[in-house]
Amino acid sequence: MQFATENDHRQWLASQAALPRGFRVGTTRFSFTPVEVAKPAFMNLTLIALDRPTPDFAAVFTRNAFPGAPVLIGRQRLAEPCLGAVLVNNKVSNVCAPGGVAASERLCAAAGALLGIGATAVLPSSTGVIGWRLPVDAMVGALPGAVAALQAESIMPAARGIMTTDLYPKIRRADLGGGSIVAIAKGAGMIEPNLATMLVYILTDIAVGRDALRRLLPEAVADTFNAITIDSDQSTSDTVVALASGRVSGVGEATFGAALHQVCRELAEDVVRNGEGVHHVMKVTVRGAPDTAVARAVGKSVANSPLFQCALYGNDPNIGRLVCAVGKHLGSHGPVLDLGRCRMSVGGRLVFENGAFRIGAETERELCAYFSQA
Repeated sequence: MQFATENDHRQWLASQAALPRGFRVGTTRFSFTPVEVAKPAFMNLTLIALDRPTPDFAAVFTRNAFPGAPVLIGRQRLAEPCLGAVLVNNKVSNVCAPGGVAASERLCAAAGALLGIGATAVLPSSTGVIGWRLPVDAMVGALPGAVAALQAESIMPAARGIMTTDLYPKIRRADLGGGSIVAIAKGAGMIEPNLATMLVYILTDIAVGRDALRRLLPEAVADTFNAITIDSDQSTSDTVVALASGRVSGVGEATFGAALHQVCRELAEDVVRNGEGVHHVMKVTVRGAPDTAVARAVGKSVANSPLFQCALYGNDPNIGRLVCAVGKHLGSHGPVLDLGRCRMSVGGRLVFENGAFRIGAETERELCAYFSQA
């Protein structure tokens, strides 16, 4: 989706931002001085709260071996009977910081007390500088401001509040069966499959059970957020959370699952477009592979190839770099395949077939023009 002006984009985002029934969001901003750097900084606190706690929630987290404290706590929260709120801070990711788990739990307790729910009904999320400690006292002092700001009209304040290096907020929605799915995402750098440096919150007022939501969310994430890359770096704080308030019944699981997948796909594409330093976006499609794992690995080898990225960025149709990227993976990690049957196309133009390039002067001109529009 393209917009003629920044104002057109803002207006479109506002049109997508109506909250599903049963949810409120509120944000506040405060200044603090990090322990690690004696320089003033600003932090946003964002609350996503349900009118009443729900048993119907799901989450997917990073696979990084050094996850942040909120991820460790979030995995534990999956065993809780209900979830009533998500507390998000930017600026500091709370990864491997001294006392990080205790800091996040203290914040959950403070938020829960203000909302009238238990500490374990609050899920924490943090994003920002890795290694810094949370300014817990300042955050606890700022929490009443976030609670006072809670409103049920628009998710826009939360979409803005979770941003770090993002250039703009990211919101997607799907309307179905009299209800809706509305989702926001934060992510611009450290983007690599197995999520990305992302925080994603998916809210719906459609009645979908806990078991179904926990089955559908990983399926949607696998083909969307786990299939993007910008810089091949995997983060320590990735979190995708889905919450259902259950206000609207009568929507079938298959219908809901398709809408959930659509919202996740569109948000994942938004994350790539908004990636740090991104000027071109490419979609890599692999067909005919022996299985999904091989297809994904070949596509990742192409998308993460610095040389092929340079060719795309420079509008230089150096197709040899594409062949090298595919061959690099298959030669080192792939199964034994009949590569004589391999075909490669760029922008719908056949460039490689039967072990030989299919390029000429006209193809070069066409691909140069195509790359300039990617």
